Amino acid sequence: MSVRPKLGGIEIPRHAGALVITDGKLGAGDGSFRLSGGTLVSMERWSKRAGTISAQGWMPPGIGGLDFSQPMELRSTKVRTVGGAGLVYTLPFTPRPDIEPWAFALVDGDWRETPCSTVDGVSTVTAVAGAEGYQVWAMPIYSVKVTPPDESQDQGTASHGWALSWEEA
Repeated sequence: MSVRPKLGGIEIPRHAGALVITDGKLGAGDGSFRLSGGTLVSMERWSKRAGTISAQGWMPPGIGGLDFSQPMELRSTKVRTVGGAGLVYTLPFTPRPDIEPWAFALVDGDWRETPCSTVDGVSTVTAVAGAEGYQVWAMPIYSVKVTPPDESQDQGTASHGWALSWEEA
């Protein structure tokens, strides 16, 4: 089974190309400041994400009918992770409801899958003997504002290119 991103309820088709997905922190909601004694202090007023999705494939993404003036749901396939030495992790994002988070344990330099369960954004990993650390992986879901995609068509290679940008609403 191949999991594809969904935007506004529309699954991006496999033939739209191999996806390049970025997902990063949207700036301007935080910063660092120095106090009168020179101590560096970090402040955060808000935290949102932004990114892009692009591909080159045999067909366009098929999302031209979406209302880009309104926020819409993005079910991403760009994995986000949390990790450490513990067994319980609070996910700093909402995981896709159709794809359960999964976990890995680092044992003797190799990452091995280990069961985990997630309830209300908190993942509990099953302990593995000799594990040096753990990671929980999940695909996030966001409410986003999207710019309509820029699209191209190459008749010489019968391919379609496209790219869109999104910001968390």
